[in-house]
Amino acid sequence: MYNILRKEVVSYLSSFVAYVTIGIFLLVLGLFLWVFPESSILEYGYAGLDSLFNTAPYLFMFLVPAVTMRSLAEERKEGTFELLLTRPLTDWQIVWGKYLANVLLVLFALIPTLVYYYSVNILGTPQGNIDTGGVIGSYIGLFLLGASFAAIGLFASSITQNQIIAFTIAVFLCFFFYSGFDSLSQLLSLQNLGLQDLGITEHYQSVSRGVLDTRDLAYFVILAGIFIGLTLFVLLKQRQKGLNNTIMLSVIGVLFAIGILSNMVFTRFDFTKEKRYTLSAISRNIMDSLKQPVKVTIYLQGDFPGGMKRLQYATKDMLSDLQAYSHRKLQFEFADPLKGMNTQEQDQAIQSLKDKGLEPNYLSVKTDNGLTQKLFIPGALVTANGKEVPVNLLQKRIGLSDDEQLNNSIQNLEYAFSSAIKKAITGGKPQIGFTTGHNELSDLQLNDAMKTLADGYEVGRIDLKLIPFDSLKKIKLVVIPKPDKPFTELEKFKLDQYIMQGGRVLWAIDQVSAELDSLRGHGGEQLAFPKQLNLDDQLFVYGIRINYDLIADMNCAQIPVSTGSVGGQAQIQLVPWLFYPIIIPMSKNPVVKNLDGIYSQFTSTIDTLAVKNVKKTILLTSSPYNKKISAPHILSLQAIEQEPNPKDFQGSPKPVAVLLEGKFTSDFKNRPVPGDFKESLTVLPQSTPTKMMVVSDGDIFRNEVAADGSPYPLGFDHYTQQNFGNKNLLLNTADYLTDDSGLIALRNKEIQLRLLNRARIRSEKLFWQVINMVSPLLLVLIFAIFQHYMRKRKYAH
Repeated sequence: MYNILRKEVVSYLSSFVAYVTIGIFLLVLGLFLWVFPESSILEYGYAGLDSLFNTAPYLFMFLVPAVTMRSLAEERKEGTFELLLTRPLTDWQIVWGKYLANVLLVLFALIPTLVYYYSVNILGTPQGNIDTGGVIGSYIGLFLLGASFAAIGLFASSITQNQIIAFTIAVFLCFFFYSGFDSLSQLLSLQNLGLQDLGITEHYQSVSRGVLDTRDLAYFVILAGIFIGLTLFVLLKQRQKGLNNTIMLSVIGVLFAIGILSNMVFTRFDFTKEKRYTLSAISRNIMDSLKQPVKVTIYLQGDFPGGMKRLQYATKDMLSDLQAYSHRKLQFEFADPLKGMNTQEQDQAIQSLKDKGLEPNYLSVKTDNGLTQKLFIPGALVTANGKEVPVNLLQKRIGLSDDEQLNNSIQNLEYAFSSAIKKAITGGKPQIGFTTGHNELSDLQLNDAMKTLADGYEVGRIDLKLIPFDSLKKIKLVVIPKPDKPFTELEKFKLDQYIMQGGRVLWAIDQVSAELDSLRGHGGEQLAFPKQLNLDDQLFVYGIRINYDLIADMNCAQIPVSTGSVGGQAQIQLVPWLFYPIIIPMSKNPVVKNLDGIYSQFTSTIDTLAVKNVKKTILLTSSPYNKKISAPHILSLQAIEQEPNPKDFQGSPKPVAVLLEGKFTSDFKNRPVPGDFKESLTVLPQSTPTKMMVVSDGDIFRNEVAADGSPYPLGFDHYTQQNFGNKNLLLNTADYLTDDSGLIALRNKEIQLRLLNRARIRSEKLFWQVINMVSPLLLVLIFAIFQHYMRKRKYAH
């Protein structure tokens, strides 16, 4: 077999055709990767070789058949195959020798592409900012693809004596196995048969990312084995020689066993540095437990610039990974919701998706006429059991570049989809109760908060005075949204024992009474004074104190103020209002990680207290440019006219939101039960492990209300038309406080941002294009000259 292999390799590399074929392959590949803007690595802007592994399969469809077409067809045409059979070689050895020779030749054609790796490595910012492990894994995928195409090409070469016909048949078969089954699976009558699993694309795309799944490996082994077996079968039939049934049955049995075992027991090898394609045990368990079909529709179909294309690819990769563990229960498709529509139809489609919870965005796209704004929907809908759960894929954050925002969005994909799928398939929703009876926020002011939570929870209002304790215990999370009247001892007792029995509470408390509307309605002045909510002692025992003060922060929102009138028309100007801090989340805790700025109003400072068995995590803080103002204090809109002195706003960041976890001591320990509590209950002095979150702003989950009485979305500032992160903060908080599986910890996933040095590319673009176009060809030319010299020297002697 070794002699056959050596003869084939030497014979092919001794021909001029070999170097022409490989040269054309490298030339065309170089044009696609370094010159043509649609697939250029330089235009893509990221330090990776994704374009290589996406483009190479289509060029392999021609390269590999060109290499294999002569293997058997030429032998039979020139009559040398009969001479080959006179040697002490079995048919298996002949076929295997020729197959392995073709695989080595394909590998030889790939070696010059390592120049691309070197170039991207140098152009990274910083240098070396390329995932070498991921590239190695992707090359393994490309090698497996080439090995499969080599088996197909060898089979095509065995059925004819004409090399051109063998080439044509091999190209057709390679194309059909790569794309044909995908196309067939799109036919309406064949959609549910899973035909795409028979095609190469389904398996190559997984491996080409740098993830080797044993099921994909088994597929390539089986595919190559089938065509090698068919090649042997054809050769034996042509010679009218009988088959060795024992050997053939053994081979078929081995291939069949590999296929069965690979689906029953499989594992995945993630070569990427951050293990970005390794799903958490939580996500795998959710997928493994799917009992009914789940469909995901992603509205990211179309031609996008490099950054959004990266999000598009990453979304497809994540869903492919989830699908791998779902026993085919998870299906997904990409769609363009605005394709083929006129303006009116597009407006209706956009409004429909907005009603479902998806947020449209505008994207700058280069055209022949310059930059234009393109509307797109970076989101998805998860559908199961007739229920739709929206997934907004784009994670925006103030102060971050577009690349950083996209990277955060990619990091969040596993959590976003796993959480949405869990909500879609869960039968019994956890209950969330918003308290009422203390002048809390109204249903209208909580409209979007309750509507947003309703996708995954059963949401309603509860009156602590009236609700039986047994009913209160069934509620997973109690939200206290900006109370304005004091709590009675009965209400505090119920709330305390609810916590002692493992209940979770989200406190959104205003300690100081201050409202912008009151300021405007009282001549531009108002006394901000402490509220009497009767909650201080209870929060103190739990380890927290909300102070009677207000934070004035230079990093703040703007409010409209009348600056006079012209021609009888009031002149309105937006000016910074120091008492509306924009809180930029800095904590790495999954509740707030990578969230956009949080819009807050009249926020107070929080002190944490040393209590046993309670862990305290500061989630949100003011900016360092703040000043604390103790209440009571007279607030005046006239202060807007004065430019704040930065020297007065130099302080440490002040905590405004704190997460508490652990075993809490009861506020009613060693105290009598309130006399008006008539239910039977064993009073617990200490809680079971539980958690709560305290926010020193009662308006943080309040949506604004328009003049006509319709609610704005939560976190939307209708003055500046800007969306803030309040809605995502609410969703993350609810997920964290109600879910003990640790699902939200997936938001801690880190993926390194790997960019190319754009400044260097702009100044050296032509140089790197020439290097990557010429260097691979030069390597092949040098080898050809060396091989010719060695061959001439050998035969000269």
